Amino acid sequence: MTASVISAGFQTTVQDCGRAGLRKFGVTPGGALDSVSLRLANLLVGNPECVAGLEVTSGRVRLKLNVNRLVAWSGGEFEMRIGDEPIPILHCARVSAGGMIEISPKRGGRAWLAISGGIDVPEILGSRATDLRARFGGWEGRALRDGDLLPLGAESELCPRIRAALPNVVSDWSAPRFGSRRRFLRVIRGKNWDDDIEAKLLAQKFGVAMNSDRMGLRLEGGEMVSTNPAELVSEAVAPGTIQLPRSGAPVVLLGDCQTIGGYPKIAHVITVDLADAAQLQPLDEVRFELIELEEARDLLRERERDVALFRAGLEVRFG
Repeated sequence: MTASVISAGFQTTVQDCGRAGLRKFGVTPGGALDSVSLRLANLLVGNPECVAGLEVTSGRVRLKLNVNRLVAWSGGEFEMRIGDEPIPILHCARVSAGGMIEISPKRGGRAWLAISGGIDVPEILGSRATDLRARFGGWEGRALRDGDLLPLGAESELCPRIRAALPNVVSDWSAPRFGSRRRFLRVIRGKNWDDDIEAKLLAQKFGVAMNSDRMGLRLEGGEMVSTNPAELVSEAVAPGTIQLPRSGAPVVLLGDCQTIGGYPKIAHVITVDLADAAQLQPLDEVRFELIELEEARDLLRERERDVALFRAGLEVRFG
């Protein structure tokens, strides 16, 4: 049971929901930069939510499966096809043995592809996610290359029931879509927030620099001056933390970020907006909006409630 990588695209990696509970050992959480997109795609094909799938960044990705499977995708502005059949975002689709899957960007960002049974690479430190900087996990600790042969796991008991219920290649039902797709990110105050930071961070538009990656979005074009240009005692940081280096150019940390840092922590992108942060790419522009911590918590609770409702609906329909 395998998926042959005919065309790997650029920086396509195996990702799941990441490595939890290991930050105290210096291990980054990693995983899909938009974990909700991966979770929904997995639910659509009958997988547990955090089964390993593929994170697609750019370029055309083509896979050939040697076994019947279900597939689904979510994320940014991409196109997916099975042969000549277009597959809409957040819909489940059948792939027959020998079938070809193709996913490619219309504009860019990132997309997540789930295959029933998941990508069955070895589990390391509780996860199958690829850590590109530490070079472990996923497929040989690296991005995929043309010619790789990915093992697929066994399908769950739910998968055959979903497959049997599909009237055509593509489902006539779909999962809810999250993310505003707006070019601003909501933030809460950080430890080193002050009136000067507020005035400059919220009033300006920033560009995403070319050297941005899964570790962080490096911003440019705004005028930021740190109120404390000296490095501080290193403290914990997390995905969403906005640091202000000596250069005065903010950095929004993403899933592969370090676990501690010594730059001022001026703000934090709220959890539900990390999905939008994952779609930003070089030359995009972004602005920030300040909200309160309790509102951020309410938004996260609301999103998780919606995911739970969709999960429950699938269980009722196919359980």
